[in-house]
Amino acid sequence: MFTGIVEELGRVVGVEQGAESAVLRIEGPLVVSDATRGASIAVNGVCLTVVEHDERSFSVDVMAETLDRSSLGALQAGSTVNLERAMPADGRFGGHIVQGHVDGTTQLRSRTPGEAWEVLEFDLPAELARYVVEKGSTTIDGVSLTVAALTPETFTVSLIPTTLEKTILGGLAPGATVNLEVDVVAKYVERLAGQATAPHGEARP
Repeated sequence: MFTGIVEELGRVVGVEQGAESAVLRIEGPLVVSDATRGASIAVNGVCLTVVEHDERSFSVDVMAETLDRSSLGALQAGSTVNLERAMPADGRFGGHIVQGHVDGTTQLRSRTPGEAWEVLEFDLPAELARYVVEKGSTTIDGVSLTVAALTPETFTVSLIPTTLEKTILGGLAPGATVNLEVDVVAKYVERLAGQATAPHGEARP
């Protein structure tokens, strides 16, 4: 599990494309400082398993399901990525519950500079809209953010200078594709509420 607090900006140093998979080699000295084989590291919000590492970089396998549901398939050598290690049991909850299980992708519509922040507007995928609420939490490319405003088709977030500087969100251009993970608590509540109201204990779709 993660909390959406990016620890380091990493750099893709190698991509091996397979027929239905890929192997990424990513430079991230901080996140590999205590890495072991089998450890979990979130790359742009996607939970991936370390298959090998050295003092500066690590390799991960990316399967077809992940390539289909995320933007990782577009990464190439030189791409910058957000990195976060799995949260230890005694760690602080700096953001919110982030599984690293991306629900889909969306696009940046616009960005508007403010006095000390920027407002980013994203498309709101229809199939995920019911899980996004104003002032609720969402995860964009692995960054825990608060939904500042909401319309039927879009949502906006406000980025403070630290987020602009320390994550890849600071350099996103309109039209860019990002990974989106909605609040898992909302999905569980929906599921449980459906079971509670279904006749004969059958869960509603």
